[in-house]
Amino acid sequence: MVTYTLITANRNYSSWSLRPWLLMKGLGIDFEDRLEPFTKPSNYQEFRAFSPTGQVPVLLHEGRIVYDSLGIALYLADRHKGIWPSDPDARAWAMCAASEVHAGFSALRGDCPMNVGVRVKPKPMSDALTINVTRICELFDEGLSRFGGPYLAGAQFSAVDAFFAPVAYRVRTYGLNVGAGQAWVDYIIAHPAMQQWEAEALAEPWREEGHEEELRCCGEIIADYRLG
Repeated sequence: MVTYTLITANRNYSSWSLRPWLLMKGLGIDFEDRLEPFTKPSNYQEFRAFSPTGQVPVLLHEGRIVYDSLGIALYLADRHKGIWPSDPDARAWAMCAASEVHAGFSALRGDCPMNVGVRVKPKPMSDALTINVTRICELFDEGLSRFGGPYLAGAQFSAVDAFFAPVAYRVRTYGLNVGAGQAWVDYIIAHPAMQQWEAEALAEPWREEGHEEELRCCGEIIADYRLG
């Protein structure tokens, strides 16, 4: 019996939504999938009906409202195996790396917003974005070399892969150079759950103008594979 309801937003745009959705799909945790699309630049008031922060994602479970992608991952970790690696060293690294991407990389978010269905020739990278991409390369290299891949913390998919999954889409959309980390980018994008997310992103009918304008400011759109 399904006991979880996960509330997310547009597949094209919502990087925060992707994290718990992919985590639960990747680990076979059953849930009711409820999508609340962005319809304007701010849906705060509408989303407050189900989210205390007016944001997604939100997990509903046994009368509890669990919000924020990291909060959801921590909540699930108390109830399901595999959220974090079992190896102590890999587990510690994965927790730190997931926390780092959750709290940081603001230049990457601002200069390269997630849009699954397009390809962009970006503007020259700012110094801040260069620092972010360099750090991402370091993290990918460290995880893959220390723990052997093909996932970031070893042979098994875990939360750290889910937390960096939006970065993988950004790498592809903007053609970012992540060096040896490209092997993980290609591997995670090929994951069946990521393929499902992408198929739904390409098919969804919504084009929210605020997100579209943000994208146009980041560079030249050279391909758009969305059907909507």
